[in-house]
Amino acid sequence: MSTLLTDQQPKTRDQLAREIGDVFFTEPLFDAMPDVVFFVKDMQGRYVVVNQTLAERCGMKNKQALLGHTAGEVFPASLAVSYEEQDQLVLSGEAEVHDQLELHLYPDRDPGWCLTHKIPVRDAQKNIIGLSGISRDLAMPDQRHPVYHRIAAAVRHLHTHYAEPIQMADLAQITNLSIAQIERYFQKIFSLTPRQMIIKIRLDAASSMLADPGKTITDIAVACGYQDHSAFSRVFKATVGVTPSEYRVVLLSKLD
Repeated sequence: MSTLLTDQQPKTRDQLAREIGDVFFTEPLFDAMPDVVFFVKDMQGRYVVVNQTLAERCGMKNKQALLGHTAGEVFPASLAVSYEEQDQLVLSGEAEVHDQLELHLYPDRDPGWCLTHKIPVRDAQKNIIGLSGISRDLAMPDQRHPVYHRIAAAVRHLHTHYAEPIQMADLAQITNLSIAQIERYFQKIFSLTPRQMIIKIRLDAASSMLADPGKTITDIAVACGYQDHSAFSRVFKATVGVTPSEYRVVLLSKLD
């Protein structure tokens, strides 16, 4: 479990409100977005602003009940660890998080795919005083888009050949589109880049394979298109929040 920054005194919601008032002004707008979770956290990783969607997905009836809690207190450990590691990077000023494909909780409390953004919140002196972020559920594909069927053919290729090295040139040949067009249309139709799509497809397959105790992690890595155990484990943990071995333990305990 990562340790969040503690070199500053915690700020109250009212103190943060005075320093980043615009965030609080827009807060009600995010309550109208059932497919987006919105949050602001202080330097200790505690929620100081959330929307109703996030509160409900954390099993709480209203937003006030979530304020003051950390991700580790309201999310399963398998998800909370990676969230807090991201928070540490943003709060330290090391990095921002943009379009991170990862698992979140859907309305039924089951994990589902989303894209996450996190950026630092700064005061008038440019000091980091917290972070703000959103996680947006992956939308259903736009089947009305004029090139949907061409891009869907590329996705079928990914589903069929995810165990093999995937070349953008192959997708260009299948769709009769340029690589730049493929990138653009993937984003418009599926809200994912081709790289994010192949990661999702491979990890969906890996998650199913991990239910079979007869398959080793190395076997699963190779079957899902990864050259070695470490590369597979690194991508799996960055996206799912835990290592494949840890995921297997949780998965098999639910099947018992």
